[in-house]
Amino acid sequence: MKLTDQHIEQLYKFTRQHFVEHYDVQTELVDHLANDIEQIWEENPTLTFEQARDKSFKKFGVFGFMNVVEEKQKQMNKKYRKIIWSYLKQWFTLPKIILTLSSVFIFYFLFQIPYYGKYFFYGLEVFFFLFIIIRCQFLIKQQKQRVKETGKNWLLEDIIFKMASTNFIVFFSNVYNIFRLAELMHRKEFTLFISVFSVLLILVSYITLELIPKKSEELLEAQYPEYKFANN
Repeated sequence: MKLTDQHIEQLYKFTRQHFVEHYDVQTELVDHLANDIEQIWEENPTLTFEQARDKSFKKFGVFGFMNVVEEKQKQMNKKYRKIIWSYLKQWFTLPKIILTLSSVFIFYFLFQIPYYGKYFFYGLEVFFFLFIIIRCQFLIKQQKQRVKETGKNWLLEDIIFKMASTNFIVFFSNVYNIFRLAELMHRKEFTLFISVFSVLLILVSYITLELIPKKSEELLEAQYPEYKFANN
């Protein structure tokens, strides 16, 4: 026996009912279930679709699809970090490295200004604090609109548009330590460290909050060959 289109749609619904929200992960699980159900039918053709489906599902263990979902999330987070790193490396090659190093020295000079340097640092970090909050809200809203329009939520797409929230949490959790660093600006080695930190913060913020979301279509089509067709 072969599965019908109606059976396949029921399997998609089944994965959603078991807390698999991303379309690409659903598709992978549906393919696995479909092949396994057909093998089960070859061995026992008297079983109903639901019985064969449940028998296949039990093979995933007591946690169901949870382990598969967690593994896919780890894989895609690793993929996302590689994307960030690929864009970040470009800022340390010619000609962009000239701008990167120039920015470090400009910040170093500004942070060295007596009395005002520390407050310039404070102002810079507060600016990024507010920027991340605002941009985070915009990207989350944009992601919700994309899902509403296409009816599909892809794992990499979800990471791209919600990573701003992670950036915000990491930044916020270290605000106290960041401002404590400013108290050490009378020592040149710490001022240089803070200058490098500030430039890296700008670059990573630009890459994760501006560049990657703008290139999301290109990145998603490269990751998912079926992405362009599935969203049409």
